[in-house]
Amino acid sequence: MSLKLGAHVDQEDPPAEAADRGADLVQFFLGDPQGWKGPKVSYADGAEALKERAEAVGVDLYVHAPYVLNVATLNNRIRIPSRKLLQQTLDKAAEIGARGVIVHGGHVGKGDDPEAGFDNWRKCIERSELPVPLLIENTAGGDNAMARHLDRIGRLWQAVQDSGNEHVDRVGFCLDTCHFHAGGEELATVVDKVRAITGRIDLVHANGSRDAFGSGADRHSNFAEGEIDPADIVAVVKTAGAPVVVETPNAEHGQKADIDYLRAHLG
Repeated sequence: MSLKLGAHVDQEDPPAEAADRGADLVQFFLGDPQGWKGPKVSYADGAEALKERAEAVGVDLYVHAPYVLNVATLNNRIRIPSRKLLQQTLDKAAEIGARGVIVHGGHVGKGDDPEAGFDNWRKCIERSELPVPLLIENTAGGDNAMARHLDRIGRLWQAVQDSGNEHVDRVGFCLDTCHFHAGGEELATVVDKVRAITGRIDLVHANGSRDAFGSGADRHSNFAEGEIDPADIVAVVKTAGAPVVVETPNAEHGQKADIDYLRAHLG
């Protein structure tokens, strides 16, 4: 199986980070993942040079949207800036030739109606320009999360389809193994269940989990050290058949070890 494998890396020189890990692709932020400032390309020579260099060395680029984004929330002071920053991130990602932007599904507040959150997603997609694919990622915790459990993902996906955006086919799904494990969904069957809902899996975040099944804790581990059997991660990757990003710790070249493990076991 010849899947493209890579890692989440620092944003200053993504192609060099790819070479360091033997990666086919890299994922990174455009600016501060915990802030509201507009996206920026940290590569010293700028967006066009990054695009050209990545193409020259055969490395695919993916962008992870800032963690602060929450387009589902009923709080206007968060939802409206979230939509703006998400659009800016999509536009900047297009400038570097990114294959997609990954964004978390978000949540509504305790006591809020989840249906309002799904409708906010519908409105977001309805008004979005999608110069590159937008990949919605399942999340690990939160009782009122939009994308923790499969039934909620089903409602979210219906809202996306109901948006009427002419480029709705550019909205895809990013499956995170740690998040589904921590969220209480069995990895052995989750790929087929997701595909039954969305019809697609566009990217896999292949991560170990530091915490137990159903914990709700979003804490990644390297494959050899977590609570998920590494063979289960390999099985998800094989079944999904999509490009892979490891978002695991990189002390002592941990990410390269995880990528090498996948290569060795994918056959």
